[in-house]
Amino acid sequence: MLLEIAIADAYGAGFEFSTLDKVKSHNNLSTYCNHDLYGFKAKYTDDMQMTIAIAEVLISKSNYTSELIADKFVECFNRDRRLGYSKGFYKLLTRVKSGRDLMVQIRPNSSRNGAAMRSVPIGFFKDKSQLLEFATLQSKITHNTDIAIQSCCAIALASHFGVRKNGKIADLKAFLEKENYSRWDFNWSGPVSVSAYDTVSAVFSCLIKNNNLKDLLYNCVDLSGDTDSVASIAIGLACCFDEYDKNLPSSLFLKLDELQYGADFLNKLEVKLHDRFEL
Repeated sequence: MLLEIAIADAYGAGFEFSTLDKVKSHNNLSTYCNHDLYGFKAKYTDDMQMTIAIAEVLISKSNYTSELIADKFVECFNRDRRLGYSKGFYKLLTRVKSGRDLMVQIRPNSSRNGAAMRSVPIGFFKDKSQLLEFATLQSKITHNTDIAIQSCCAIALASHFGVRKNGKIADLKAFLEKENYSRWDFNWSGPVSVSAYDTVSAVFSCLIKNNNLKDLLYNCVDLSGDTDSVASIAIGLACCFDEYDKNLPSSLFLKLDELQYGADFLNKLEVKLHDRFEL
């Protein structure tokens, strides 16, 4: 799951807010494209790095606190600084020295998708109330708005539905409705903004109409807009469902340009996650 999220993030980053011409011409899953703004290629962004941070907190077996999570956000950024964060948040992370500093200086009034994009591993919780408590806790650090918290909880619940309930994609919408986290457009089409509502709507729309990772990744990017966030969340969720064919092209695994925090690191981290939650 974690490696697939990284690949989807890196692939989607090559099309993030690109022109429709670029998307139509190069979205063929054969290789990675350069990021239009920053120029990097085959590297994942803040979506994956913050997912790593959440995963590392989850395996810590500590009492989960806002400061613990915020500390991990700062730690992961400083040990492996990378582009992809919003300009304001990037500058803030370069300035703060600890999670406490981060929480003091940040204005967590955003309704963007930052809390949702890092939420797939939260679905590993066996207890649903713990899941929702942690999802809300981690969201409030950076995105303390109703829609952002709702988005984070919805993604975590969808992951939980696949991992813990052995649910079927066809039943996902009904499950979210039962849990009162279904306020999304499940028929999304067109470009996707960075708002939590748009992103999660696009994620669920793509997820429920596909049955394999290759087509899912293509469809997420084909929407255009915030392609890396939509792709990474959707691919991460798809990996939680046994019915999904895990058929991402081998070339994307081979060409992922990550060394220290690449495939080996991510696979080992996922094993620790599975051990921690007895999966």
